[in-house]
Amino acid sequence: MFTVLPPSIGRFFTRFIAPLVLGAACAASAHAQQKVDPKAAPDAFVQTVANNALQAIQNEPAASRTDLNRLNQLVDQYVLPYVDLQKTTRLAAARHWRMATPEQQARLVEAFKGTLIRTYSGALAKADEVSNITIQPYRGEADAKDAHVRSSLSQRNAPSVNVDYRLENTPEGWKIYDLNVEGIWLIQNYRNQFNQTISQQGIDGLIDTLNQRNQ
Repeated sequence: MFTVLPPSIGRFFTRFIAPLVLGAACAASAHAQQKVDPKAAPDAFVQTVANNALQAIQNEPAASRTDLNRLNQLVDQYVLPYVDLQKTTRLAAARHWRMATPEQQARLVEAFKGTLIRTYSGALAKADEVSNITIQPYRGEADAKDAHVRSSLSQRNAPSVNVDYRLENTPEGWKIYDLNVEGIWLIQNYRNQFNQTISQQGIDGLIDTLNQRNQ
C-alpha cells in the first residue's frame, strides 16, 4: 500500500517546493513577470522561475485560499514546464521503470504529475510563511550537464530550511529533476514508497494508487 509520508517528512515536502514557487519573496513582489531563460546559469534560472510563480499567486490571492483548481492551474503553468517529470518519475521508479511498457511509463508519469502538483500547491498556499530565500551562487562549470544549486529558506517564527536542487542541462536548457530538503531527497523518498507498492501490486497498482490519491 502506498504509504503516507511521516508527519516530519510530510511537512518538509509540503514546503520543499516553497523555494521554487516562493523564492525571493521580498523582492519578487516588486517585479513583473520575467522571461525564463532555461539556458541561463542554473542559479539565475531557478531564481526567475521562483519569482514568476510567486508573482502569479500574489496576483490571485484567492487561489491560495479557496480555489484549489485555479491553484493547480498556476502550478501547471508556472512551475511544471521547468521540471523534468519523466526523469523524476523514472529515477523514482528505479529498476521497475525498465520493466514497464511504454504505455505504463506514460501513465505513471501522468499520475506522478498529479502528486507533484498537489505538493507544489501546498507550498503556494503557505506564501505568508516565507520571509526570504538565499540562493547560493552556482560554482560549477558553465557547460556542465548536471548542476547542483543550494539555497536557504527563511521562515517566520521557524528555523531556516536548507534546500538543494538537482538540474539537468537538456537540449532545451535546464530542467529541475530532484530536490533535497534538510538531507531528504525527493526521489529517494518516493523510490522507497514506489518499490513497496510495485512489489505488492505491480506497476498498474502504483498508477491506480497515485490516481486515487490525486482525486
